[in-house]
Amino acid sequence: MAQVEIKKISKHFGKVKAVDQVDLETREGEFLVLLGPSGCGKTTLLRMIAGIEEPTSGDILIGGNVVTNVPPRARNIAMVFQSYALYPHMTVYKNIAFPLRTRGFEKKAIRAKVEWAATMFGIERLLERKPRELSGGERQRVALARAMVREPSVFLLDEPLSNLDAKLRTSAREELQQFQRNIGITTIYVTHDQVEAMGLGDRIVVMNKGTVRQIGKPRDVYQDPADIFVATFLGSPPMNLIERDGALVGFRPESFLPADVFAEGNVLEPFQFMVTWIEDLGAERLVYGDVGYPCPHRHVISKVSASIPVTVEPGKSYPFAVRAADLRYFDKDTGVRKVMSDE
Repeated sequence: MAQVEIKKISKHFGKVKAVDQVDLETREGEFLVLLGPSGCGKTTLLRMIAGIEEPTSGDILIGGNVVTNVPPRARNIAMVFQSYALYPHMTVYKNIAFPLRTRGFEKKAIRAKVEWAATMFGIERLLERKPRELSGGERQRVALARAMVREPSVFLLDEPLSNLDAKLRTSAREELQQFQRNIGITTIYVTHDQVEAMGLGDRIVVMNKGTVRQIGKPRDVYQDPADIFVATFLGSPPMNLIERDGALVGFRPESFLPADVFAEGNVLEPFQFMVTWIEDLGAERLVYGDVGYPCPHRHVISKVSASIPVTVEPGKSYPFAVRAADLRYFDKDTGVRKVMSDE
């Protein structure tokens, strides 16, 4: 495994700054997730680490060595693409063996490595099949096995689960995380799916418009967003924002609850909440409405767990509250987080 360092990396396509002055450093063996909306530069950044894209400026180091101008094959990295890019005319065995054959490995060594990788991903019984005979989850495992058979120092993943259905993505996410933990290879994973990012990453790099907005552990990025973009991009529903005294005050929907459910001793910020619509999702209810004084006519959302026995109805007003400790403050003009003295 190796550490990846990115120093002032930029990639410009004409006047478009796809990646702009990004500084980033992985830790050895960590699972680092690049998260952001489409077009934010995360895949371009991954492709520059792989050597597929040439940076406009800046340097990339892998294992302490500058590889900015080193071709992909000499970087000792492995990359899995969104499409898996399996060769349709080859069997699973030949797909996995292909990178070893191109590097001149002997047949005996190839077979040993292919069988090792196939066993790691539980696809031994599929070695003689063609990709068209496999399910989406099986194709994903073949692509991962083909990448891992080279025993790379860095593993790059570009939205490898996006072609799977929702149920299979959940199980594949768990398998991928366990696999990465077992082998301990430094892994950089690109996704626009915040659930994947929160579930997989040791740390998350939130990107927007070619720049890094925040880096941190999943819980830290979620609970303490660095700016309004991070606050509203992470979370489903996103953080509520209301204006007060020239600043923006934010709070998560799950922190905004009927006032009487809070235990005694909590310091609360009260709101009068006019309910307009309720969305029952089974395990939780999303309650939509507007808050009254001191912030009239501000649309907000409450996420109420089904385990909380409260009754609310559209068209009625209720006393809701947020713990003072759960409020986050942002500069109205810049959107940057303001840390208050009592936080």
